[in-house]
Amino acid sequence: MKNFALIGAAGYIAPRHMRAIKDTGHHLAVAYDVNDSVGIIDSISPQSEFFTEFERFQEHAYQLKRSPATALHYVAICSPNHLHHAHIAAGLRLGCDVICEKPLVPTPELIDELALVEQETGRRVYNILQLRHHDAILKLKEKVAAADPTRKFDVELTYITSRGKWYAESWKGDPRKSFGVATNIGVHFFDMLHFIFGRLQRNVVHHSAADKAAGYLEYERARVRWFLSIDANDLPDVVKGKKPTFRSIDISSEQLEFSEGFTDLHTTSYREILAGRGYGLEDARHCIETVNVIRSAAPAPARGDEVHPFITQRMSA
Repeated sequence: MKNFALIGAAGYIAPRHMRAIKDTGHHLAVAYDVNDSVGIIDSISPQSEFFTEFERFQEHAYQLKRSPATALHYVAICSPNHLHHAHIAAGLRLGCDVICEKPLVPTPELIDELALVEQETGRRVYNILQLRHHDAILKLKEKVAAADPTRKFDVELTYITSRGKWYAESWKGDPRKSFGVATNIGVHFFDMLHFIFGRLQRNVVHHSAADKAAGYLEYERARVRWFLSIDANDLPDVVKGKKPTFRSIDISSEQLEFSEGFTDLHTTSYREILAGRGYGLEDARHCIETVNVIRSAAPAPARGDEVHPFITQRMSA
């Protein structure tokens, strides 16, 4: 049985990590968050220690190292995006392997920096890239691999997840902390596209704002028009007023249906990591490079068939 620490215990995604630790037969020894809204721990791991000051959390972790029975093996990180790098480095220097939510870090340079800390400590960093474990994604990857190698698939990715006024007041609405909407809600889709369709060859941004972004990506095996938004006004009429979220991935006029099967993907990710098959720094590099370019690119004129129809419609409205 491995001993785990969790940094960022009050966030939305933290309970999935808590359950993954429990469901894989391991022990959440200690958790930390500046916020104390962590009552969910009682239903998953009520004996875990909890701290709201990082210094006390870190000192407790050092004390646990004194005995092989209590020493931490893994640190799981679910903190706000801008803190990932510092928390990953702290976990490695505690002598632990680290499991971090995405986006791992904002830039490829910080991946290089973490690789140095891995070398210094002899420990490993793993990124949660759970869509790579989804059955529908794996089947599509097999289908693409079996197709004519000269064929490029035409893909239209649309993801709208409505957010209220609270979002702008939270760290997620601050681009210095979330790194913007394309990074915060899009990075796992960009990883999925690379996983299925190969290396990225072109990256063009057509629209970039605080609440939405759109552009064109060309991979070895696909041409992708994409649109991401947190604005409820962007919802199609068929779901507006009925559902807060719209997700569509059209691949050569066929819909990729993967609305189900998400429940246990974090647990699957943990099992793979614990078995030595987790996704590390280099696996995460491609999607980090993609969002890093998207954040810094000047929008290009939105013309031609590379433009997502949602952008075309808004320009003509």
